[in-house]
Parts: sequence; C-alpha cells; structure tokens
Amino acid sequence: MYFKIIPLGALQTNAYLLGCERTKKCLVIDPGDEGERILNTVNTDGYKLEKIINTHGHYDHIGGNGIIKEKTGAQICIHEADKEFLEDESLCLSSWISDAQKLVGPDVLLKEGDVITLGDIALEVIHTPGHTPGCISLMGHGFLFTGDTLFAGSIGRTDLPGGDYKVIIKSLKEKLAPLDDSLSVYPGHGPHSSLGYEKKNNPFF
Repeated sequence: MYFKIIPLGALQTNAYLLGCERTKKCLVIDPGDEGERILNTVNTDGYKLEKIINTHGHYDHIGGNGIIKEKTGAQICIHEADKEFLEDESLCLSSWISDAQKLVGPDVLLKEGDVITLGDIALEVIHTPGHTPGCISLMGHGFLFTGDTLFAGSIGRTDLPGGDYKVIIKSLKEKLAPLDDSLSVYPGHGPHSSLGYEKKNNPFF
C-alpha cells in the first residue's frame, strides 16, 4: 500500500496519503493546508487522488479541500454531524484565519459503520465525537487514524465549537478501548503510537 504522512500548515496537521498500488488510485485524510503540495506529491508518485476524507470539520483539517477538489474532482467525505462545519466559517474556525480558502461543501456524508473503499483499500468509519460532534476515526488493516480524538499521550481539546469533554472520554472508552491493542495509531497531530501503548499509558483512558 502507498502511504505517506505530510505535516501541513502552522499547526502541523498530519495529512495522510493512502493509495492502492494495483489501481494507482489514492485518497487523502485531513488535507489541512498546502493543497498544491499534496497534489504535487501525488502526481510525482504517479497516483490519481479520488477521495478526500475529513476526520472532522475544523479548518486545520479541511483547509486544502478546495484546491484539491478543484484540481482533481475528488469526493469530499465527512461525518454527517459535521456537515455544517464545511459550510460555516464560525464553526470550522476559518474566520480566525485571514487568508483562509473558500469553504467547499461535502459530497459524501459518513456515518458509523460505513466502509470507504478505493481499490484494495478499505477503511471502516468509527464515530468518535467529543472534539466535534462528527469526529471520526478510520480503521484499516492494522492501523487506526484518530484525527483529533486521540493523540500520543493526550486527546483533542474540547473547548472549541462542538466540543464536549464527557463525550470524548466516552468515545475513548466505548469506541477505541475495545479495539485491538496491535493497531498503529496515526493522529491528527504529533507522532504515531500504538493503541495498546495508549491504553496503558495515556491518562485519559
């Protein structure tokens, strides 16, 4: 599987590129900024970008949506509970950024249990609200993308629009804790980890 991590923008949001080596099709998770950089990487590596998946709707995770959509026609996918974040500057916090790009609405609204497929790639949608109402994690074979729900040693903040501390703790304990310890955790910011390590050492579990 084609896989690259590209930290982007002032907040160094982790954008993840996943591609099917058989079909040469790929998707990007959380293109928070520098859309042209993502496109240049994909083009250089010989892949066609067909899907954009936002783990939630804050601007540092969606800022590159517009340029990528414009250049490739890729489908923008986000959980149904965060739909309004792609349409409202105050919710997604783009109103805080002077040079923010124009918001682009979703093409696909996701829900718990959906499976996103692209070639040989399959990602299961796990609804993990708390950082925002529509936060999701994405589970594949041996790996878990957690957005801003779970970080190495910490969790996402809950003092922004739609945040709820009790809800994010519930997501950790009821949605992520039951999953296999061997899963590699790839968060929205910072270094990767393993779910087993986080269960034992992350104080929020």
